[in-house]
Amino acid sequence: MVQKLYAGAVCGLACKTVTAEVDVSDGLPCMEMVGYLSSEVKEAKERVRVALKNTEYKLPAKRITVNLAPADLRKDGNSYDLSVALGILIATGEILKDKEEKKREQILRKLEDTLILGELGLSGEVKPVMGVLPLVAYAREQGMTDCIVPSGNVKEAALIDDMNIWGVASLKEACMIMEEEWEHKSDAGYRNDTKLQYVPSFPYDFKQIKGQPMARRAAEIAAAGFHNLLLSGPPGAGKTLIAKCLPSILPPMTMEESLEVSKIYSVAGYLPPDRPLIRERIVQSPHHTTTRQALVGGGHYPRPGIISLAHRSILFLDELPEFGRTNLDVLRQPMEDKKVQIARNNGNIEYPADFMLVAAMNPCPCGYYPDYNRCKCTKREIEKYQGRVSGPMLDRFDLIVRVEGVTVKELTQEKEAESSEKIRKRVMAARKIQEERLKKYRQEKKDSEKAGKRITARFNSELSPDEIKAFCHMDRQAQDFLNRIFEERELSARGYYRILRVARTIADLKGDEAVKTEHIAEAMCFHEEVR
Repeated sequence: MVQKLYAGAVCGLACKTVTAEVDVSDGLPCMEMVGYLSSEVKEAKERVRVALKNTEYKLPAKRITVNLAPADLRKDGNSYDLSVALGILIATGEILKDKEEKKREQILRKLEDTLILGELGLSGEVKPVMGVLPLVAYAREQGMTDCIVPSGNVKEAALIDDMNIWGVASLKEACMIMEEEWEHKSDAGYRNDTKLQYVPSFPYDFKQIKGQPMARRAAEIAAAGFHNLLLSGPPGAGKTLIAKCLPSILPPMTMEESLEVSKIYSVAGYLPPDRPLIRERIVQSPHHTTTRQALVGGGHYPRPGIISLAHRSILFLDELPEFGRTNLDVLRQPMEDKKVQIARNNGNIEYPADFMLVAAMNPCPCGYYPDYNRCKCTKREIEKYQGRVSGPMLDRFDLIVRVEGVTVKELTQEKEAESSEKIRKRVMAARKIQEERLKKYRQEKKDSEKAGKRITARFNSELSPDEIKAFCHMDRQAQDFLNRIFEERELSARGYYRILRVARTIADLKGDEAVKTEHIAEAMCFHEEVR
């Protein structure tokens, strides 16, 4: 008789059920594992064998065959050990053998609705594994009711409602759960602890920034519409501090967003065991020596890259030209598609990458151009340095602002600058206007001829040309002003729509329904040329 237990595999953020099939038969004593296995899964054979021995369970002198199905899905990671070990113990009669036939059948039927995850140590302890959160969510979608997971992953698994979570620290404990017929209480009580009211705290506040009215205003507009922001200026002007202050004025994550981001961190192995739910928007700030693969993700066994870890948050690229043109250009498509697709021989893997890009750069190698009293760079050196960032990449920044050096008067002023709390209230009000407008627009389109076209925009930065036409109502004077700017500056179509998106956000911050000339004029102030 073949014993079946169920584990799971993560492919990107998508999951698939993996069936651990165990057969015990007469023949030369051995243990074989098949099913398109990676090296770490093949090594599970020795981990399971030694763990069973050290847990005082005996393997019979028979041929044991373990198949991880489906055979066409490559099995990576270390999460299959526990399901394989329990399957062997049931198939060999080491556990459940003394149960009445009726009770044994009940337990086996319950195992059909149970996901089992965990890595085994040689002494039989069950170690935490990656990807538990998306796997448990997938198990619930498939109709499963119970999950046996390592005790170190219990809080993470308990984030998923309507699932009984059984945390185990050892193989003995996992066997005890089944032997006692699941009668004792599961660890679902952790769920209430992990979803307590979140109280945000930010290490950086806009009141710490001295001067820089233009940069502060640009940051507020960027936060209100989730626009990409580029800060250009001399060293020490406060560009990095402004980027670090941005999370303090962004709206808090919804529970849906938190779970989505937490799944990415779970798959990447970066989810803190004591804080399994990511509630704050994080600034991901990679070093300029970071490789393209580290930025977008991938590898022999694909993992999420930095831009996916910045999903629903901020990707901050300090010293933008130092990243190199080829590294920066790989971000262009993810910025448009809001996702990363990684192609492999055995299929494509997709990771979300919906982030706000904030970048800082010096205008020249020394950083002081166009101040010719301090800048000693030649024209060729300046052009070469600025040329490291391609035109199409610059065109994806909705807001480009020059950050001037701070004066002594600004540094020594006693009056405290406006705090993040006050700015955040205006940002939240603008976001509320956007949400209500989009909600009304979706309702209007629901029964129209365009009902089949799904509206995915959530912020002004994501508005399509049709949505811009519907939302950016202008009077004749504003339209003529924008047309004149388009011709004088020879803007591209992307530049035209970019100005309208920013102008729409400025109007929302002021509570204006229509886009006026003054909004377009202010949007043009943040359409500076870096070169």
